[in-house]
Amino acid sequence: MANEVIRIHDQFYILSTSGRIDDRTRVLKHGDMFAVFDRFGDIERFGSSELGLYYQDTRFLSRLALRLENQRPPLLSSTIREDNAVLTVDLMNPDVWRAGEVIPRGTVHVFRSLVLYAATCHERLRIRNYGHSAVELSFSVGLDADFVDIFEVRGRKRERRGRQLPAEIREGTLLFAYEGLDGRVRRTRIVFDPPPTGLSESEGSFQVRLERGEEVTYRWAISCELHGLPESTDHARVGPPAGLPRSYEDASKEVEAELMAARADEPEIFTSNEQFNHWLNRSLADLHLLQTKTPYGRYPYAGVPWFCTVFGRDGIITALEYLWLDPAIARGVLSYLAATQADVESKEQDAQPGKILHETRGGEMAALGEVPFGRYYGTIDATPMFVLLAGAYYERTGDRAFVESIWPHVERALAWIDRYGDVDGDGFVEYVRRSRRGLVHQGWKDSQDSVFDEDGVLAEGPIALCEVQGYVYAAKAAAARLARGLGRNPFAEALEGQAGTLRRRFEEAFWCEDLATYALALDGLKRPCRVRTSNAGHCLFAGIASEERARRVAATLIDEASFSGWGIRTVATTEARYNPISYHNGSVWPHDNALIAAGFSRYGLKDQTMKLLAGLFDASLFLDLHRLPELFCGFPRRLGEVPTLYPVACVPQAWASGSVFLLLQACLGLEVRGSERKLVFCNPVLPEFLQEVRIRKLRVGEACVDLLLTRHERGDIAVTVVRREGSVEVVVK
Repeated sequence: MANEVIRIHDQFYILSTSGRIDDRTRVLKHGDMFAVFDRFGDIERFGSSELGLYYQDTRFLSRLALRLENQRPPLLSSTIREDNAVLTVDLMNPDVWRAGEVIPRGTVHVFRSLVLYAATCHERLRIRNYGHSAVELSFSVGLDADFVDIFEVRGRKRERRGRQLPAEIREGTLLFAYEGLDGRVRRTRIVFDPPPTGLSESEGSFQVRLERGEEVTYRWAISCELHGLPESTDHARVGPPAGLPRSYEDASKEVEAELMAARADEPEIFTSNEQFNHWLNRSLADLHLLQTKTPYGRYPYAGVPWFCTVFGRDGIITALEYLWLDPAIARGVLSYLAATQADVESKEQDAQPGKILHETRGGEMAALGEVPFGRYYGTIDATPMFVLLAGAYYERTGDRAFVESIWPHVERALAWIDRYGDVDGDGFVEYVRRSRRGLVHQGWKDSQDSVFDEDGVLAEGPIALCEVQGYVYAAKAAAARLARGLGRNPFAEALEGQAGTLRRRFEEAFWCEDLATYALALDGLKRPCRVRTSNAGHCLFAGIASEERARRVAATLIDEASFSGWGIRTVATTEARYNPISYHNGSVWPHDNALIAAGFSRYGLKDQTMKLLAGLFDASLFLDLHRLPELFCGFPRRLGEVPTLYPVACVPQAWASGSVFLLLQACLGLEVRGSERKLVFCNPVLPEFLQEVRIRKLRVGEACVDLLLTRHERGDIAVTVVRREGSVEVVVK
């Protein structure tokens, strides 16, 4: 595969190889460990390059290959359980010739189940003979550990690596080890129960005899160990508990107990459409899968495999998507980002006082500074969105004590916006890369070619993105409400004035009358990038657009040049750099559409809102496990065909998983006002495929309510309070 690696302009581009065999990978995650298997439950050297068992940004296992009689056993089925706790794989024996006789295929059933817990991957293998006579078979487990950094898996070349230590074999245990250039020793320990018949540096082999109807069970545990951690290790990372690995049965029980505890008090959503319920349930399970315990609460890691770590922007958007149902994610995100807010200027980290984190990494390359992402702040939008989320959290919960605790961080973020965010003092927040190895573009579309003018010429910085101005507007409006709630009225008035001024100047500088949309950006010469993009939809989400222009932007986004039939493309088909199989210039992103739908709803454009919900719901019907990926290609929807997958998309991805909840909220026009103990439905609508929606255990302050929403033939929605505990008012506008 080495000859398939190419270099392009963006050094952090995710490389795709021609050897991919099957895109339907199977993902497990627990804490800072995640695994990507193929459908057989294997980790193979061919196929998807991202297959592996990872811990803290390093691949600790690069091969796990089950063979029966030296052949890959035929696949019957495989799935991730709906709660994402366990991977199960059903296999059978191929035709086996033995001493002139044949063991027909399908005589022996092989059942694999895998679970992750406490930095250990546990596998249980059950083999049962359904034949009419005894059978003798051999099977083996091929193993290897390359200890490559996640950025190496993504295609990054290194001049030097650490040294692979000799493998050790003793008493049914195989130990791989690697001493990194960062001084840390990483070990992969494989413990077999029962011990193999034969064990080498690359394989455990077994001989099994099964009488008619007999079943045998084998187990192995693959533990990731990291030694020699310096005192400066990122305190956000929580290591595995001490002690020996648990059994498969104990590990699966612990994971199930954790999931049950996490979901015990959560609200529940049921609808009249079972397929929609599958989408909801998978999305919720994926959010639980990606949430990781930190010292500041639970944080949704961005996505598997490439972004299984803290990202500021992704965490904020995911928290906003799920806020109406459960504000606990938002609290964890706000706490973490406040604790990691930049204190000093650092050119290499693109950091300035008050700026909110973009990304943090714990691997060898980050520790050595080979990539700048140990703690990296190269994002232009996370800082205003942090303030926006703080305001939204307070409105949702009325949690004054918590807001007061993070208020100094809100003030520092606002100060960063005014002092550092506005590079040239023109009143707009813009970015320009300061780190020689950091990101060139620092909005959510951060690929090398994502900002350009109408002729396709790449824009030069400093660049002021249209949606970022919207986020700043929303941040100042939210901070003003917070300031009033905390008794800081003069500061609130000043912020309101600044927001109003920004809104007027934005309309003057960004509106493109002939395109009926806002310019993608202003370049370094203050020339508008006159391109139809989905970015303009975020301006509706933020509320910076005027009523009349919001309607025109919506019409532009819903026309066939922008709307593929599955969702709104990042770039319209009319534009110079439109490419439906690009990362940011013509693809469809679920979170992008969810934010746009919330913007449509904000301006009362409910037909357009339902169109986006319907498009992504239809897409979910055709996708493996009903799971929306990070993105998919922007080809027009064709009758009888499915969405075209993007080859290296993260699946699952937190903000894609959260999109269904924001889309549903947008249709219902639902606002949860915790401080007022009030639920407000503003012009609620539901598409025809949703006749009923039941919401149980929705908390509003100290109160709790169960609701039934019913769609009548004329399309109007009846809201019924089924159960109410405590004082809460339900208002339908």
